[in-house]
Amino acid sequence: MLKIVSVVGARPQFIKAAAVSRVLRSTEGVKEILVHTGQHYDANMSDVFFEELEIPRPDYNLGIGSGTHGAQTGKMLEAIEKVLLEEKPDWVLVYGDTNSTLAGALAAVKLHIPVAHVEAGLRSFNRHMPEEINRVLTDHASDLLFAPTKTAVMNLRHEGIPEERIKLVGDVMYDAALFYGKMAEGQSQILNKLGLKPKEYILATVHRAENTDDPVRLKVIFDALCEIAGEIKVVLPLHPRTREALIKSGMYDKVASAICLTEPVGYLDMVMLEKNARLIATDSGGVQKEAFFYRVPCVTLREETEWVELVELGWNILLNPVFCDIVTVIENILEQFNKMDLNAYKQSSAAKKIIAYLIDDVI
Repeated sequence: MLKIVSVVGARPQFIKAAAVSRVLRSTEGVKEILVHTGQHYDANMSDVFFEELEIPRPDYNLGIGSGTHGAQTGKMLEAIEKVLLEEKPDWVLVYGDTNSTLAGALAAVKLHIPVAHVEAGLRSFNRHMPEEINRVLTDHASDLLFAPTKTAVMNLRHEGIPEERIKLVGDVMYDAALFYGKMAEGQSQILNKLGLKPKEYILATVHRAENTDDPVRLKVIFDALCEIAGEIKVVLPLHPRTREALIKSGMYDKVASAICLTEPVGYLDMVMLEKNARLIATDSGGVQKEAFFYRVPCVTLREETEWVELVELGWNILLNPVFCDIVTVIENILEQFNKMDLNAYKQSSAAKKIIAYLIDDVI
C-alpha cells in the first residue's frame, strides 16, 4: 500500500488538493492521509471549502492559526513532524507557495521522506514576497517537481534542478476549473443573492499584505475601485485582513457605500462570480488563472506575477497601484478587449499524471 501524506492549509491549496485527492482515493493500492495545518481557520475561509469541494475531512487538523511567518512556520514544522513520525508515509505531497507548503517540505526532508511539490517552478522573481521564498526553498528540497507550464520547467532548469526530478504535468487548477465550473452552474445562487446580471459587474479581490498593509497602496486601490463603481457595479468578497485595514484607515464607510462588499464566499460561489464577471481585478495568483480559464480579462494589482504567460498573451495586465492609473486601464479594457487564446494551460488530467509519477517512482 502506497501511503501519501498531503499537507494543506490555505484556500488555494484546498482547491488543488481536491482535484488530486479525488483521483488519489479512487486509485487502488494508494492511501492518502490529509493534514490541514489550520493556516486558514475561519469557517468561511476553510470549512466551507471542504464541504463544497467534497474533500474528505482532514485526518489531522493541526489548528496552528495565524502568526508571524517565523512563528507560524515553526509551529507547523513541529506539528507536521509528529504526524510524519506517526504515519511513516512513502511520500509527502505539498501544494503551492504558503507557509504550510514550506513547513511540510522541511518536515519531510529532515526525516528523509520523499517530497513532491505540486505547482513547482513558478517564479515572480521578487524575493520580498514570502511566497517566492517558499516556492524556491520547497522546489530545491523536493524530490519530484510537478510543473504546470513549460515556463515553470525552464525556471527549474535554470536553477540547476536535475532533469529527472522535473515533470511537466499541466495545472491541477485547470482540472478543478473544468470540474467545479459545471458544478457551480447547477448549485450556486450567488448571482441572484447579490442581484447581479452576467457581464454587468467587475469582480475584485484584495488581500495581499503588500496592498493591505501599505496605507498609500490601500487608498489608491480602493479610491480607484470606488470611482469605477460609479460606472459599473463592483463586487468584492472582503478578506478579514482587508476589512481591518479599511477600518483602520478610516476608508471602510466610503468603500461600503460605493462597492458591493460580501463576506468571503465559498468556492462554487467564487467560481460563479468569476465566470460571469465582465472583468476581474485582483492581487491573487489563483484568481488570475481562473480568470483565464473562464475567459475573463484580468487586471492584477501587483508589479509582478508568477503567471507570466497570461501577461505575455494579453489576458492579464499588471498594474503597480502607486504608479498606474487603475481607472483608465480598466475603462479601456471595458471598452475594448481583444480576446486571444493560448495553449499553456490546456493540459488537463494533471492529477492523474501526478499520481502515476508517484506510483512509478516508488516502484
